[in-house]
Amino acid sequence: MKKEIILIGGGGHCVSCIDVIERTGHYRIAGIVDKKDRVGSSVNGYKVIGTDDDIKRLCREYRNFIITLGQIESCARRRDIYRVIKRHDVVMPVIVSPMAYVSERATLGEGTIVFHRAFVNALASVGSNCIINTGSIVEHGSSVEDHCHISTSSVINGECRVGEGALIGSGAVLLNGVSVARGIVVGAGSVVVRSIASSGTYAGNPARRIMKR
Repeated sequence: MKKEIILIGGGGHCVSCIDVIERTGHYRIAGIVDKKDRVGSSVNGYKVIGTDDDIKRLCREYRNFIITLGQIESCARRRDIYRVIKRHDVVMPVIVSPMAYVSERATLGEGTIVFHRAFVNALASVGSNCIINTGSIVEHGSSVEDHCHISTSSVINGECRVGEGALIGSGAVLLNGVSVARGIVVGAGSVVVRSIASSGTYAGNPARRIMKR
């Protein structure tokens, strides 16, 4: 029997999450939490059944939850929701597309979702509440901390470290062994050739800071 699961966030990212969840065959989506004006509407055939104000009640009624709110820059909203859910005795399962590859020697934290064609190699460590998006690569020995978004087709090469809440944009590349501090945004298509410690948004090849945060 499939386990029931509640999705938190009903936007575009949720649409992609639904496809991954359906493909696993492990869960039945019982409903979606989103904005008040969307209650009663549907996302890919699944009803929006409540708002953030209903999370406490839903945690009494359901066991499994996954955050399906996207992360374009700051992870603050996803992190806040994660902390709310963690106050309750529920499960945030790891969701891995059957079309992704995750090494048996890699680790994934709770609430992390790994999308189609993504690749997480041996001895890689991915924290909780992370998005490992379509076609992205986390190579051997790399560490991705909690609440990160490794965006579409980005590459985290071997022995890298991505700090908590960082966003690695679509098609960006981290060269072997570099570190990116917490909360950093690396723009789409950028190449990070040396470690980044100062906060901000970085872009280009090689990546340079273009905005302080």
